[in-house]
Amino acid sequence: MNVIVEIWTALYGTLHDVLPIIAILGGFQYFVIRKPMPNWGRTLIGLLCVVLGMALFLFGLEKALFPIGRLMAAQLTHPEVTGGLSDAAVDWTSYLWVYVFAFLVGVGTTMAEPALIAVAIQANKNSAGAIGTWGLRLAVALGVAIGISLGTWRIVVGAPIHYFIIAAYIVVVAQTYFAPRLIIPLAYDSGGVSTSTVTVPLVAALGLGLAEAVPGRDPLIDGFGLIAFACLFPIITVMAYAQLSAYFNRRPVKETDEAGP
Repeated sequence: MNVIVEIWTALYGTLHDVLPIIAILGGFQYFVIRKPMPNWGRTLIGLLCVVLGMALFLFGLEKALFPIGRLMAAQLTHPEVTGGLSDAAVDWTSYLWVYVFAFLVGVGTTMAEPALIAVAIQANKNSAGAIGTWGLRLAVALGVAIGISLGTWRIVVGAPIHYFIIAAYIVVVAQTYFAPRLIIPLAYDSGGVSTSTVTVPLVAALGLGLAEAVPGRDPLIDGFGLIAFACLFPIITVMAYAQLSAYFNRRPVKETDEAGP
């Protein structure tokens, strides 16, 4: 009975959040465009499916992904795994499995992101195959994995987050001058699409759980920030992927020219 009440509460909250969007779309359709909604029956069914799907997704987050993230952080920082650390001494090398888990979570959740899959397919079509679907997804997944691993290390050592963000943006700005123009806008968008429905809940729960489990860390100060790493580092890896691809595609031509008569 409690489960039914919780699902109904999530459904009501989702409907309350979606109604303004429906009102805006309907208002523009009838008062600005001034045309009836095409296939309004199918559109209505689609909206109902969206509301139901979002409600069940939010319910699943609360019951599964958030607890899993916190549980994994607590288990990986248990004294049996870290070697029995005291509150006074936190050795970052003892949290190796945390970094490995963060890396694998970054790869797995990013590869499963529906938004990234959609963007990769459209990028492949619009570039006439110049941008590979799998290549882009792997580049983004690698960036998210590196970012989350580095973010968990920052939580363990308690380092200020702004040093990491400033250094990463310096790299991004430098890469922007040298990366192929075709990839730059897509690279900047890749950070956003990589942190969507699957990645954000699990990563956020991991960060909060890790900050609660590591001695001397504050969940409010140290627990947040992993999403920023997951958004920023894919920009670097996607532009690096394009730069490496351009380099290897040009190299055979140069070698042929040098070996000519």
